Amino acid sequence: MKYLVLILILIAISCKKNTGDINQFKTGTFITFLDDTDITSVAVRNDSIQIETYNNHIDSFAIEWKSNFEYVLTKINPETALDSTPFHIKITGFKNNSYTFKANYKGSKFKQKGKAVKQ
Repeated sequence: MKYLVLILILIAISCKKNTGDINQFKTGTFITFLDDTDITSVAVRNDSIQIETYNNHIDSFAIEWKSNFEYVLTKINPETALDSTPFHIKITGFKNNSYTFKANYKGSKFKQKGKAVKQ
């Protein structure tokens, strides 16, 4: 019995509690930071469109929320085959005004990780 109580306490301590409201990330202005790079972008998002500025280039994406923790971006005016490939984003954690994510192009082994901070 003593060990069961200890295990339950350890499980309770190790569970990471998210703070904030996940729905706050569906709209607004965000600065995105990619892991292991100096790359940042700024995105303005409403319920159906995301306009992103990266390196003085502006792109528009349709955004489709699959769940509160997953969405898909599809470029509105693709110029290449890669541009027309949907980009899947999974929110892996959130706290206050930011979330961490993993992302990839549909059908690709290419993966990105990063953090988005709501302004």
